[in-house]
Amino acid sequence: MNNIKVGMIGYKFMGKAHSHAYRDLPLFFPNTVHPEMKVICGRNPEGVAEAAKQFGWEEYTTDWKELIQRDDIDLIDINAPSDVHKEITIAAAKAGKHVFCEKPLALTLEDSREMLEVVEAAGVKHMVGFNYRFAPAVMLAKKLIDEGRLGDIYHFRAWFLQDWLIDPNFPLAWRLQKEIAGSGSHGDLGAHLIDLAHYLIGDMTEVIGMSETFIKQRPITTGTSGLSAGGSDENAEKGEVTVDDATLFLTRFANGALGSFEATRYAAGHRCTNSFEINGSKGSVIFDFERMNELQVYFTDDRDDVQGFRRVLATDPAHAFAENWWPPGHTIGYEHTFIHEVVELMEAFKEDRQPVPNFRDGVKCQQVLEAVDRSIEKRQWIKVSDV
Repeated sequence: MNNIKVGMIGYKFMGKAHSHAYRDLPLFFPNTVHPEMKVICGRNPEGVAEAAKQFGWEEYTTDWKELIQRDDIDLIDINAPSDVHKEITIAAAKAGKHVFCEKPLALTLEDSREMLEVVEAAGVKHMVGFNYRFAPAVMLAKKLIDEGRLGDIYHFRAWFLQDWLIDPNFPLAWRLQKEIAGSGSHGDLGAHLIDLAHYLIGDMTEVIGMSETFIKQRPITTGTSGLSAGGSDENAEKGEVTVDDATLFLTRFANGALGSFEATRYAAGHRCTNSFEINGSKGSVIFDFERMNELQVYFTDDRDDVQGFRRVLATDPAHAFAENWWPPGHTIGYEHTFIHEVVELMEAFKEDRQPVPNFRDGVKCQQVLEAVDRSIEKRQWIKVSDV
């Protein structure tokens, strides 16, 4: 099929990541459908104009409703804050546009289910932005599990640790406001862990959790960008933080495995420690995104004199996507997970199928997020199927 003409809504942290993916994909993946960067959209005229020039978009606009009605746009990419995901997705799907939406899919499970219903009724392609699936080392872990090389899976433990909120004078950014973000560490960081668990292990049956907001008020900000903000000091007017700073929960998986999850923005010294460990009857694996090209692998059938975790560098042609990049041992970075994500989306267009992960995966993630919230509220185990 022809190249896919993209209209993107949002131009900050995720907007830059997605733009980079669209620009680099044709250079390294010449044999798939290629995205055309037609129009970028944002609320601030000066900001979006600068982003269009810097990122390489043909045009810019401040009117997303006009954008989704354009005949020269095939795909709407939504990486604006979570509170607008539902409205834009529904309007785009009804206009016949395919949708690529960042996570979490919506503010609530009910909204995410409505979004899924609309895109399926419209018959458009839909994808949700869980980019960490696409690190080759994570895909190697998936391969080892699927091939039975780790045996029966007993444990999945995951933790996503950051420290960018340690300063109590960090301002009240949009990510700290429930009406915009939906939740804090739970929906922002925990959502990635939940999706990785679904991808690697399978469905969860029940959960129990706890959470805490350590700093209840923060200075009101004048502007934010990504994980940074400005315009505040300790004497500034303060507003209420309405999301969690840290959430932990336990789960049981349908296959009998046990799981533990921790998401926090208050782990001093951890910039982006997105990690998991999986223990099976025949071996274990450990992944840490701060060393994203490596997978620690242990097999129980190794000889006694050489048993131990081995470091596998997932850069050889035997690993996912590696043959499109550099010679073995030449590592890739965070931005490449987005390129791989967009490759999956473009391949879905080429093969006329739904990409993975799609809105069904987004709803499954939202269902667990909400089950954990209900568990915290009721202080008891909650069956995921009851949510």
